[in-house]
Amino acid sequence: MNVFTTDKIRNVALLGHGGCGKTSLVEAIAYLAGMKNRMGTVEAGNTISDFDKEETKRHFSIKTSLVPVVWEGYKVNILDTPGFFDFVGEAEEAVSVADAAIIVISGKAGIEEGTIRACEKRKLPRMFFVTDMDIDKASFRKVVQELQEMYGKKIAPFHLPIRENEQFVGYVNVIQQKAKRWNNHGTVDKFDVPDYSYENLNICRDALLEAVAETSEEYLERYFEGDTFSDDEIRQALRVGVCDGSVVPVLMGSNTLARGMYTLMADIIKYFPSPDKCKCAGINTTNNEVFEADYNFAKAKSAYIFKTIADPYIGKYSLIKVNSGVLKSDDVLYNYHRDADEKLGKLYVICGNKVEEVNELHAGDIGALAKLSVSQTTDSLSTRKNPVTYLRASISKPYVYRRYIAKKKGDEDKISQALSKLLMEDLTLKQENDSENGQTLLYGITGQHLEVVQSVLQEKYKVEIELMRPRIAFKETIRKKVDTEYKYKKQSGGHGQYGHVKITIEPSEDMETPYIFEQTVVGGAVPKNYFPAVEKGVAESVKCGPLAKYPVTGVKVVLYDGSYHSVDSSELAFKVATEQAFKKGFMDAKPVLLEPYATLKVVVPDSYTGDVMGDLNKRRARVNGMNPVDNGYQEIVADIPYLELYEYDTRLNSMTRGSGTFSYEFARYEQAPDEVAKKEIEAAKE
Repeated sequence: MNVFTTDKIRNVALLGHGGCGKTSLVEAIAYLAGMKNRMGTVEAGNTISDFDKEETKRHFSIKTSLVPVVWEGYKVNILDTPGFFDFVGEAEEAVSVADAAIIVISGKAGIEEGTIRACEKRKLPRMFFVTDMDIDKASFRKVVQELQEMYGKKIAPFHLPIRENEQFVGYVNVIQQKAKRWNNHGTVDKFDVPDYSYENLNICRDALLEAVAETSEEYLERYFEGDTFSDDEIRQALRVGVCDGSVVPVLMGSNTLARGMYTLMADIIKYFPSPDKCKCAGINTTNNEVFEADYNFAKAKSAYIFKTIADPYIGKYSLIKVNSGVLKSDDVLYNYHRDADEKLGKLYVICGNKVEEVNELHAGDIGALAKLSVSQTTDSLSTRKNPVTYLRASISKPYVYRRYIAKKKGDEDKISQALSKLLMEDLTLKQENDSENGQTLLYGITGQHLEVVQSVLQEKYKVEIELMRPRIAFKETIRKKVDTEYKYKKQSGGHGQYGHVKITIEPSEDMETPYIFEQTVVGGAVPKNYFPAVEKGVAESVKCGPLAKYPVTGVKVVLYDGSYHSVDSSELAFKVATEQAFKKGFMDAKPVLLEPYATLKVVVPDSYTGDVMGDLNKRRARVNGMNPVDNGYQEIVADIPYLELYEYDTRLNSMTRGSGTFSYEFARYEQAPDEVAKKEIEAAKE
């Protein structure tokens, strides 16, 4: 691929709900750009974007694909993101390096919940592209009206569809007020605007002019005075308005017929900013001053790693955006975060699953580096003379978790190695060893996300794991003080064993500490050298409580008396005696089970608050309040048992049609209700 200068580059993220047509849109653009001889389909599994086995099997995108398209002398780096919230981290990585976004909406399905959520964190210039216009039930007008209700006067429809005999045959250019029909050669012929289109044209024209008028006080004054704008004035105002976000164009087309892509690509180049028109700043770590990179090719070299590919077949690649300077083969860059130099070797551009070598990458361009030794996703690269670090992308935290085990004994090391590669690729995955409850946990965004990981491990790395309901971190404690003793005596010929302890067990004021140990022995009934063995017996006992085999917390143990044998006593004997005394005393001290509670925050549109709060009540949650947030959403705050959070992501997704999100953090322990405790105790016995 040729080298492109900064002003000839556009970096565009494709966003939208799953199934809206992002991947097929990329396919149509690639076909028209001459990158493919024929268009592939998601169903056939032969598209540029969805090349992973898991994607072709499931018929939806799982990872962000980079597809650089050369179009009339420009390089448009298209970042095709997954549409389902399960893989939101992929979209967040793409948005962190995009300079603009195309939000794809199906003209048939309309605006779906969660469609626009991905690019709200960064105020990116954006356009809407309405697909499926070849389908008879598709309604461009309805989509525009819904967008106007959401965004107000900034919505500017650029085109209108023309149908004849239920066929999508052409469009009206709202700016030019001229109609164009597609011909058999893939180009368009001009013709008169159909009479039935004038009403919609006038509506769209008024909306467009209103959006233009809002871009400046001068234009607004002229608009109210009834003055008309020339086509050039409209285009100039749109260029400024799209870049600053005050105008949001709406385009349309048909992916399957490859219609509407020429105008889309022309408008991307015409209205979206090149990187040198965007701001980009880091911190120079030598003096803590702001380094204004601004994608300036003349400044010191620097880059940001926004994504990692660690594939057993393709290899390891770090996807980067060049923030300043011009990167060349064999450059040596410094990673401030790891305090290490990285020799770049060859430079690449990635198109789907194909890698192509390039001589250099200019500021603002997106490329790939192979086999970096220590650098990871969200790290910054720069020169040692000008060490710069950039703000790391904000990636969603995973809250859904499952316990997992290897299906085959002996596969544990292979699973660990495979998971380390997946964790490198996917920052929304997390692995945790819960030693207290004897389980290994895998965290993800949703249950489906974890199921995909399970399938990838099997298909790509040939190891199998079983995902199970996690063991909740209950704890055991007591409610009264008891006095107990145990004498451990064992004689089997020769040297015997003897240890005798008398202890009190009572509730401790410090419920966060497993145990407090004290001794008040007088007269040498138990020699001092055995005190550590007694405490060790307590320490071992609280790891697995007598009630339901959960860790014990909040107990105070006092050794006050006992006896010993001058020959047979040993540390082991006193440790065993203590363990038995603790077990007996604990069960006599009104033992109870404590269950963990979380402070849960659920963010949903106003219309779903009733359903969500009703569901929370069924889950034994206590709603503490509700706070309004941006764009008509409400944040519901509640205390909820961890036990009731299992599969909550699936339920919330179903209730809110994918528009609800949740987060939580540990709050405290509370005594479990009798029915819950009974169930856990019975399970422990089994």
